[in-house]
Amino acid sequence: MHLISEQSSKNFPAFRPRPSFYTRFVIAGLIITILASCQPLPTNTPAVVDATDAPITTDTPQSSSPAPVPTRTAMAPRTPPAMPGLYQSPYLNPLDTPRAYLDDACEYLKARWNPNKAVPGTVVMIIMFHGITKGPPESHDGIHVIDFNITMQKLKEQGFEAINTVQLVDFLYTNAKIPPRSVVIIQDDRHRGQNFEKNFREYWENWGWPVINGWPSQPDTLEIIWEENIALENEGWVDHQSQGVMIGTHMSDESSDVVLNRELKGSITAFEERYNKTPLAIIWPGGGFGARPVQAARELGYEIGFTINPRGPVMFNWVPQSDVLDEDRPSYMPEGSIHDPLMTLPRYWPYQVLKVLDEVRITGKEAAAYAEKNKAAELEYYDIVCAPTHGPMPGQP
Repeated sequence: MHLISEQSSKNFPAFRPRPSFYTRFVIAGLIITILASCQPLPTNTPAVVDATDAPITTDTPQSSSPAPVPTRTAMAPRTPPAMPGLYQSPYLNPLDTPRAYLDDACEYLKARWNPNKAVPGTVVMIIMFHGITKGPPESHDGIHVIDFNITMQKLKEQGFEAINTVQLVDFLYTNAKIPPRSVVIIQDDRHRGQNFEKNFREYWENWGWPVINGWPSQPDTLEIIWEENIALENEGWVDHQSQGVMIGTHMSDESSDVVLNRELKGSITAFEERYNKTPLAIIWPGGGFGARPVQAARELGYEIGFTINPRGPVMFNWVPQSDVLDEDRPSYMPEGSIHDPLMTLPRYWPYQVLKVLDEVRITGKEAAAYAEKNKAAELEYYDIVCAPTHGPMPGQP
């Protein structure tokens, strides 16, 4: 055995034994414990969930059984109220009853309660004049000039305002807005220009009142008369409307087609040539009418017609008519069988106006009150029956 010298031992490090596995395990545990004790304390910051970890939702149910659908309680159908009847005026003759002329109740109600239309109870008094004379009138359709002026003044005092044919047609068909108390002033037959200048111009200039002239387009009319009336028409305050062609012709169901065509179509032709307009109204000459004349007039485009039957005033969808001949009033031809109130409108005679003026005014007032009484029921009816197809009532919440 060789011994290592002291000098040799200085050139080599001293021998140290390797630690055992157990020793290394214990040391590692101590190191981990020390490092853990050096970590910061936990805070209350909520944990952040990565978007990729969020639950995925789709429109397709994940469960094999569909989610329960909430049930809706079925509403019972609404029952519309009964429509009230037409207003009945106590001032009409018992044989004269108001007739409606609109078939569509929904269109009627929509026009009746539209706030942009004429108010319920708007009443129109239609008056016919023939001659305005300085002496005693020769017939019931004539009037003394003093009485004529008194009549016009009384109408104004009672709140009436005059309207023309276009205004009347629009009111009767669509309830277009007109003065609540309106008057239609009609002077029948041909007249010289000075007739209108003396009797009507002051009311036009002071009140804006037009006058309607029932004009027969007689072939032998003097050119000067045509020229004077054309000038008045062009001014806009004398509103000429048809009174046939041949003076003295009374149309009826016995009239031939030739006569009806001459009187109705012939008047349209003359108006278009002379007045540059198509007449809207036929003022039945002599008050004669019938089913065939009315039908012929309709086919030619006339929209209203005037009789000489003074049954009362008119309102929207409200025209007094009679079905029977009255022995006490034999000159009043029954209009009911014609079934066209707009083509058989009533007119007052001059001598009747002052006697019935209050009645006409009160008729409008009572009709307005009757409408207001039934307004809720009529609006409910419209809401249930009409609104789904005709749209909501204008102006209603």
